[in-house]
Amino acid sequence: MNKIFADSCYWIGLFDPADELHARAIEAREQYREVQLVTTEEVLTEFLTRMRASDKNTRTNAVRFLGDIKADESVQVLPQSHESFEEGVRLFEARDDKNYSLQDCISMNAMERHDILHVLTNDHHFEQEGHVILL
Repeated sequence: MNKIFADSCYWIGLFDPADELHARAIEAREQYREVQLVTTEEVLTEFLTRMRASDKNTRTNAVRFLGDIKADESVQVLPQSHESFEEGVRLFEARDDKNYSLQDCISMNAMERHDILHVLTNDHHFEQEGHVILL
C-alpha cells in the first residue's frame, strides 16, 4: 500500500475520544504510519461540519487539528475545485440505485484519479465501488 484515502469518519474518530471509531482510528494511525494518506478539502469540510454543533472549546480544537492535518507531510490534501464537484455530481447521478452522498462520490473519484484502493472509513458504500475499507 503506497497511499490510503482518509475519509471524514477517520478524522472524526481520531479527533473525538467519544466517537465509536476512536480506538480503531488510533490503531489505524499507528498501523499505517509509514503510508501516505490522501484526503480532500471536501472531506475536511465534512469533518469541521460535524464539529459545528460542539462547544466553543471543541470547535477551537477541531480547527487546530485541521491545521495539524494540513501541516503533516505524510498527508496530501487535494484541493476542491469546480471540476471535482462536477465529477462528483456525475457519479452521484450515475449511481441513482445507490445511497451514496455527493461527498462519497467526490472521494471515490479522487481515489480513482490517484489509484487508491484502500480507504480509512467504515462506510460500506466504498466497498460497492471496489475499494477496501480499513475501519
